[in-house]
Amino acid sequence: MHSIAVIEKNLSKLQKLNYNQFFWWRRWARKNKALHNYSPLIDKIENGDYDDSPYRWQIYYCDWEIEHKRTEFPDINEWASETTVDRNRRRRLREDHEKYEKENLQQLQRDFLNTFKMTKENYENELLEFDGTLRNFYIQCESKYHKFNRPSSMPRRGRPPKIKADSSDSPF
Repeated sequence: MHSIAVIEKNLSKLQKLNYNQFFWWRRWARKNKALHNYSPLIDKIENGDYDDSPYRWQIYYCDWEIEHKRTEFPDINEWASETTVDRNRRRRLREDHEKYEKENLQQLQRDFLNTFKMTKENYENELLEFDGTLRNFYIQCESKYHKFNRPSSMPRRGRPPKIKADSSDSPF
């Protein structure tokens, strides 16, 4: 288990939230907002969209609070009633953490497969062999697999352009 100094240091990197009756178990959130899905992959990596979830250190903080209350309440029944909210908070944070990590890894895989000319098997093999940061992994994939030659992955809005007929196809 981490010391409270390490936990508070990591929590200081997050933004403190006001109380929300619908998400009462969350106390901190990321400081920077995630970029739009159509943003380039390298921009998302540099923004920290694929970094560790903000719930991990909140779980550690809940664990520390529960252990701290163990010394305050030596009677097990009194301790159990005093930590009911903390234990429910920890359970919900774990659920959020697992959901966040699963979705984050799936989105990362989709973005790599859409950005580079690689298959799912290539992606998984490269991940297993690679040891470094996500930015370095991006650079390695860019040099090895090359990007798709797409002007933008953003869908176009409005009416599609008219197709111009060639003069050679015209009967006149």
